[in-house]
Parts: sequence; structure tokens; C-alpha cells
Amino acid sequence: MQFYFFHLMPYPYMPEDYLDRYGTSWATIPNSLYDPEVGHKLYNDYLDVFELADRLGYDGICVNEHHQTCYGLMPSPNLMAAALARRTTHAKIAILGNAICLRDHPLRVAEEVAMLDVITKGRIISGFVRGVGDEYTAFSMDPTTSRDRFLEAYDLIIRAWTEPGPFSFEGEHYNFRYVNPWPRPYQKPHPPVWMPSQGSQETIEFAAKRKYPYMQVFSPFEAMKKILDRYKEQAEIYGYTAKSDQLGWAVPIYVADTDERAWAEAETHLSFLFNKLLRRPGPQFFPPGYLTERSMARILAAKADKMAGDRSPRELDEKGVIIVGSAATVRDRLKEYEKEAGFGLLVTLLHFGSLPHDLTMKNVETFASEVMPHFQVEASVGAVT
Repeated sequence: MQFYFFHLMPYPYMPEDYLDRYGTSWATIPNSLYDPEVGHKLYNDYLDVFELADRLGYDGICVNEHHQTCYGLMPSPNLMAAALARRTTHAKIAILGNAICLRDHPLRVAEEVAMLDVITKGRIISGFVRGVGDEYTAFSMDPTTSRDRFLEAYDLIIRAWTEPGPFSFEGEHYNFRYVNPWPRPYQKPHPPVWMPSQGSQETIEFAAKRKYPYMQVFSPFEAMKKILDRYKEQAEIYGYTAKSDQLGWAVPIYVADTDERAWAEAETHLSFLFNKLLRRPGPQFFPPGYLTERSMARILAAKADKMAGDRSPRELDEKGVIIVGSAATVRDRLKEYEKEAGFGLLVTLLHFGSLPHDLTMKNVETFASEVMPHFQVEASVGAVT
């Protein structure tokens, strides 16, 4: 199993009653609640954790993109990746991902990711996403065009990375007389592409057809397993058997000396993530036209509770949305989940919500020393036999 460290970079210093006053953590939450002095410290604390994960031997570190929200302070994932490019040496830098259809000029994504790939000598993983529905509220964009814009932007970026330029590109949404990016990517034919998703059938098919690793986020284990099974089924349709390193799961995890201590340290901060930062009205989360009919029912069934408040972290743990406990508890559950679902990419959210910096650093260190080696040893033994 490969282990990746993922950080959402939230802004946790919110007034206690902000949801009562504003009803959401996204788009319309007033930015007068943001203090740049506090933000300065947060950014540097968060970057310190990424650098620690690199030193501790995590296979990769992950950044992502969200806009106009206290849920995540990374409107530019490429900027965060650039900040990490010279301060890390081992870990892959996974951009999970660029919301390419939000760009009027996705050629900029091709250029920026190529720059990062050359600077890091090929440590970049390029995730592509449509962005959650809230991003279309934030940018006043028509969500019904998001998939068409995504497919066209994706085609432009891949061609920019792989075809000698200059050439022209003419589409419905994007038109370029010259596609001729300097530099070109270090990795050939281009940086690995990952597909994080909430579970739409279209994204599963898109990823499986191209053999791109697919990563499921913020879902109960059983729902996640069913979606990974769909990816495996699609792979068979396209004539191959999906490998474990094409199947990913992103999950918040907290490890401590005992189960009791883990819950005592993590529960409040997990509640802040799920009951505060993820709160927004349904039409903002899934605006009309964002999902196709065939994807809507399944995703809403798996994700509807993300729009509600007062979810118990203990119940989320029982459902496998999160994993909390001692090192032994976490290891046992991961082994069980890995056996059932067959994923080989574990994307860990070892910081979540309002978790303080000292507990985050401890969690990252404990997971690296008490959990990761057990799976890495097993993988090595399996390779030998």
C-alpha cells in the first residue's frame, strides 16, 4: 500500500455562532471573518506538516482546490505545490486536483504543472476535477456546462503536454491559435493523472477507460467499496483487470496510544469538520444540472448527510467514514478494509477541522512509525514470495 498525506488547509478560527448567522461555510460566508495575521501562521504551520510528512517517508503529499470558503484555504493548488517543490525531496506532490473547467484559460494549468514537474524532476501527480458544486456558486458559472468544459480542457492539456507545438486548438469553450507551452513536462508522456471524485458514473468510466487511478473521498466504507467495484467492472469492460494502485481512498484518521485517548483528542475537531466546515445548503452543494440523472440518485444517497449538521463522529467511525483509535485499532481496520476493497492508494487526512498543530504533528509521526511500516513490510514480503 502507498501512503499519501492530504491537507485541506481549513480556517478553524470561526465564531461559535457563524452557521446560525450565515447558514454556510461556503461562498457567501463573509471574508471579514478572515484574519490575515492568523492566516499567515496557519499557512506556515500547514506547510511545516507537509515537510514533516516528506521527511517521514510518506509516498506523497496532496494539495487541492477550493474557493471562497473557510473549509480550505487553497484557491490555487499549483501555488501550494510550488511552495513545497523546493522544500521537499522524496514525496510525490499530488495536486488533487486542478478544477480545470473553472479556468477560462486551462492552458495555464498545462504550463504551471509542467513547470512544477521540471522543478521537482518528475515528482508531480496531476489530478483533474470538475470542482464541487459550491465552486460554480463562487464563480457564478453554469454547472450544466461543467462536464463539457472539463472534457475539452482535459483534451487541451493532454495535447499540450504530448504533441509538439505550436498547433491550434478549436473547441466549443476554448480556442487557442497557438498551443506551444514552454517548458514541457519532465515525465513522459506526461505527469501521472489521478481522478478524485464523489462517485459519478461518468468519472468512473472516464478514469477506467484511461487506466487513471481513481480516488473516492468522504464516503462510508461500504459506499466507497461499491464505487471501487464499479471501477473494477469498467476496467474489465475495457479489457484489463484493475490493479490496487489504481484504486484510492481518502479518509480522516487519528492515532493515539489508546482508543480512549484518540477519541479524547480528536472528537471535537472531527465534529468541527463534518458539522461546521462541510455545512452548506443542498442547492449550493449540488446545484441543478451539476449531476446527470444516472449519477444523482447514487451520489445523493451516499452524500446527503454531508449537508446536514450534528453528525456524531462515533457514528461516522462506525460507518467507516473516519478511522479513530490506537495504532493497533487503526492497523486492524485498515487491513480489513484493504482486504475487502482492494485499494492500494491510501490518502490520509491526518489533519482535519480544528485539530491543533501539535496534535497534527503527533498524528503524522505516530501514523508513520506505528501504522505505515506494518503494511510496507507485508508488501515487501509479498513481493519476495
